[in-house]
Amino acid sequence: MNKRAAALRLTGIGFYIVACILVGTFAGLWLDGKLDKKPLFILLGLVLGLGAAGFGVYQMIRPLMTDKQDGKKE
Repeated sequence: MNKRAAALRLTGIGFYIVACILVGTFAGLWLDGKLDKKPLFILLGLVLGLGAAGFGVYQMIRPLMTDKQDGKKE
């Protein structure tokens, strides 16, 4: 993987984390409004968003880690 592709992948990680957290939180807010269970779904959405962000970051970084471990030069 060249340096430009690696830089773009790393730049996208921040946007991905923010998007996952916001989607989970706003979905929780929407469900709380519909079902009148104030803190439950906001917290559940936040936890699910954080979990999805963590898994996605791992999937994005895994190719970068294997390139370094295989001894490939950039």
